[in-house]
Amino acid sequence: MPNAETATRAIAIFGDQLSRDIHALKVGDRYNDLIVMAEVMDEATYVTHHKKKLAFVFSAMRHFAQQLERDGWNVRYIKLDDPKNTGTIVGEIERTLSELELSTIVYTEASEYRLASKLKKWAKSSGIDHEVLPDDRFIISKNEFGEWADGRKQLRMEHFYREVRRKSNILIDNEKPVGGKWNFDSENRAPASNNLTFKPPMQIKPDQVTKEVLEMVERKFPNNIGNLQPFWFAVTRKEALSALEHFIEHSLPNFGTYQDAMVENEPFLFHSVLSQYINYGLLSPLEVCQKAEAAWYEGAAPINAVEGFIRQIIGWREFIRGIYWLNMPGYTENNHFGAKRPLPAFYWDGNTEMACLSAAINQTLEEAYAHHIQRLMVTGNFAMLAGVNPFEVHQWYLSVYADALEWVEAPNVIGMSQFADGGVFATKPYASSGNYINKMSNHCNNCRYNVKLKTGNEACPFNSLYWDFLHRNVDKLGGNARLGNVYRTWARISPEKQKSYLQSAEDFLENL
Repeated sequence: MPNAETATRAIAIFGDQLSRDIHALKVGDRYNDLIVMAEVMDEATYVTHHKKKLAFVFSAMRHFAQQLERDGWNVRYIKLDDPKNTGTIVGEIERTLSELELSTIVYTEASEYRLASKLKKWAKSSGIDHEVLPDDRFIISKNEFGEWADGRKQLRMEHFYREVRRKSNILIDNEKPVGGKWNFDSENRAPASNNLTFKPPMQIKPDQVTKEVLEMVERKFPNNIGNLQPFWFAVTRKEALSALEHFIEHSLPNFGTYQDAMVENEPFLFHSVLSQYINYGLLSPLEVCQKAEAAWYEGAAPINAVEGFIRQIIGWREFIRGIYWLNMPGYTENNHFGAKRPLPAFYWDGNTEMACLSAAINQTLEEAYAHHIQRLMVTGNFAMLAGVNPFEVHQWYLSVYADALEWVEAPNVIGMSQFADGGVFATKPYASSGNYINKMSNHCNNCRYNVKLKTGNEACPFNSLYWDFLHRNVDKLGGNARLGNVYRTWARISPEKQKSYLQSAEDFLENL
């Protein structure tokens, strides 16, 4: 292995590209190329990231750099507290090229528009010989998604998902879906029963590298959101593979049936908590799906669980990535309902008397994690009903979750959770009253508010906010075919009762 001074070109690896199969490494030459990795303040502060998120990324980056060195690569790794650190990815690439007199840089395309545009602008102005490679960790390329979307009046994940299933040959038998159906979602909506027991995700004990990162994060980001301890995330591929095996064995069999359930003081239920490992490169999405598929063929997990899990990864995840790049830049500024209310302060400290919101937010502060129904139907639903500015909601989600990269988070929030894009891919807003939360959780049992009351100070705020949201947005939603029955129900409510709903919502929002 040559030293840095003998390298002929640099290969930049970004913080969410922690895979030996990343495109830039596959075309690299470990005897003549120099790997450049950098922890930079620009990436650490573009939103106020959760402390656990920062610790996970920095520790995983450091462990990956060590693995590359063991594999024989020459690695230049710049730590966040390096006194010469310029604070930006572009600055560290420029500094490396200048100090080592290199004239060529290669990297796999950045996953977020923000960084991709900075790199593109720099490359154009610098005159440096550079090569940008497509991220082939995805089954469907950006161009393929664009071709699929072209000419379609509506972009629906279900149609896209079937094509990805066929291309990946996952849960396919003689070109037909195993189990006789493409989608078993109707079997995956049960509330948790009282006799269920849950096996938490695998928890990893921090090694010395992680301990050093935890100390640095606490020292440099003392005022960031969230609890840093206890820290138990996997930070290496080996650990992430163990976490995957743990999920397949202990939780996948029940994942499908109860994936939408919420239980007080049970943050994980049967969820995998693997998304950050997939999004940052420690696990391949295809290998995760193949492991789940194998569980079905071996009789270790039912088809509704396996298909539901796989659909989230090769269906929804691939679809969302396509939506993001199809609509950037500008997608995160969408505000279909013209919502202007600031994000309530309790999103940052969990201090609210609404039990479901308190549970989801406090869990988020503790774990940098909440499952998809908590995000969509609790924190997201409330923000939309209350008329919170969707960009602030987007910034919050991007900040607080360990798996949040803008490409995957923004469409889920702007498009699905807030319907701020006006229906680019969702057919209607995911709005609900307290009844849904009461059906899918036990949070209402010990809440200060009464979910059965519709109006007044003691009533669940979701109940009046739901009708207030529909009433004030009738011009935008009244023609939506999927909301026809809802608006007909509203029309049948007496004027006095309608006024009571709207007054209750107004009283609550004035005190928010």
